Amino acid sequence: MVINLNFYATLVALVGVLLLGRWVISKSKFLQDYNIPDPVVGGIIIAIGIFCLSQYGEIKFNFNDSLKDPLMLAFYASIGLSADFASLKKGGKILFIFLIFVSLLLFLQNIVGLFIAKLMGVNPLIGLLGGSITMSGGHGTGATWAEIFKANPYNFDAALEVALACATFGLIAGGLIGGPVAHYLVRKYHLQPTSDINEELSPHGFEKPEKERLITAASFVQSLALIAIALLLGTLLSEYLKNYFSLPTFVWCLLVGAILRNLLSLTKIHQVFDREVSVIGNVSLSLFLAFALMTINLSQLISLALPMFVILTAQVILMASFAIFVTFRFCGKDYDAAVLAAGHCGFGLGATPTAMANMQTITQHYGISHMAFIVVPLVGAFFIDIINAIIISITLKLPFF
Repeated sequence: MVINLNFYATLVALVGVLLLGRWVISKSKFLQDYNIPDPVVGGIIIAIGIFCLSQYGEIKFNFNDSLKDPLMLAFYASIGLSADFASLKKGGKILFIFLIFVSLLLFLQNIVGLFIAKLMGVNPLIGLLGGSITMSGGHGTGATWAEIFKANPYNFDAALEVALACATFGLIAGGLIGGPVAHYLVRKYHLQPTSDINEELSPHGFEKPEKERLITAASFVQSLALIAIALLLGTLLSEYLKNYFSLPTFVWCLLVGAILRNLLSLTKIHQVFDREVSVIGNVSLSLFLAFALMTINLSQLISLALPMFVILTAQVILMASFAIFVTFRFCGKDYDAAVLAAGHCGFGLGATPTAMANMQTITQHYGISHMAFIVVPLVGAFFIDIINAIIISITLKLPFF
């Protein structure tokens, strides 16, 4: 029996996934401690349920996917609209040094994934999906590239399942190793906080998606209009330039959002409401992930479990080693550098909220790091997506494929 869900039924299902995930997380300290997102938890539970119904009850579900692409693009447009280039000077020299080595890690993650995939004789796309796409990109970037790899010329049907499994593994691992890495560095080098600032920085935007935000109908329409403009111009640019630049549509939407934000700031025409834009972006991402996760085909993961595990274990070792021997050393070998290393573990394997949670754990124990809380959100919530997309596009031209 096949059950077809129309647009409205699919929307109800997406919201139901988020509510289910939130309820389960509220009952689990482990899920709370490691910042596992609502759609990941709810989506996996529903995916398992759908898999069981399909295998044992011969009941299949067809969902309306008309919301999927707009939600994904709206998320990336909101990231661009949150990028205030004027704040770059606050990060100073350390921001650019950190960005250079974050970019180097993206490339290394892809090389490690591809090399292991080749050694094990599996599809090289498994190695790439287990590389920077999901390790540094997270669930959103993983699901986005998976859709590209499922189509011509790649035709990798299990791409979405592999991407979301890798991203979930990375999210947990990023939360597990960040604290121990920083603790090791602080104790080994007897580090002390270098900042005189005693007050906590107020989290906003993608640093703390669960924080309550006050919005009005008028301001919401303005923010929605900016995202709509970014979507329109981004998709038009992608279509027009596809024969010249092999970048996915979401990158163009992100770039248009960033340009729009900074043009408005420069001309003082309009002040972007950061908190509201982040709400729209986070809601879009949650609904997109809910759809992606609840529709995955779990049976396709069984045969790929061993190579995925080997690749992901290697990525965890790479991340921890890189944070200790590269990030920490080249960012100053001081307390701020140790906190940056913890943050790098967070979004180098998971996502920016995981990075923030790692750093908060360290600073609550040893003291505040003003520099780390400026640099990591800027790099993790904006720059990494653009650089990652460029590096992935370059990697796809290597002879592995």
